[in-house]
Amino acid sequence: MDNGRTDEDGREDAHRGRDETTEERADRRWTELLQELRVAQTGVQILFGFLLAVVFQPRFTTLADTDRTIYVVTVLLGSATAAALIGPVSYHRLLTGRHLKPETVVWASRLTLLGLVLLFCTMCSALLLIMRVALHNTLALWLVGGMALWSFICWFVFPAWAMARSPNGRDGSGRDK
Repeated sequence: MDNGRTDEDGREDAHRGRDETTEERADRRWTELLQELRVAQTGVQILFGFLLAVVFQPRFTTLADTDRTIYVVTVLLGSATAAALIGPVSYHRLLTGRHLKPETVVWASRLTLLGLVLLFCTMCSALLLIMRVALHNTLALWLVGGMALWSFICWFVFPAWAMARSPNGRDGSGRDK
């Protein structure tokens, strides 16, 4: 009897530890994703707003060409980040009512991960610009490198390490449970 309790590949859901249909699981995952996006979008909006205002500051005209290039790259990264992290909202809105919630959640999750990678790059680039202007020496590169490493560890290494150590994190096929 089909009770709707199968995963993306049609396998039974009983081994997952939750008694939910595919649609219930998609609803739960969508709600969780929205909470994550709220945190990320707030940070992106503040950072991007700051970046947009920098060009209108009197000191901007005194920046070296390298610093202006870093600024332009940073603004483009910030714009791409905002697009990627706002994208899931558009994806959901355009597909609402078409019975594609599980697929919407998968694609929105992918877009969110891309947005987080872009946010990492944007933050590193913005920090590089600020440290170069503030310090005028190679210490800026070392500080940015250290912060980039720390952010990378917090955002990507720790979760990967937890997933690798957890017997419940993945099944034998490498798919999330």
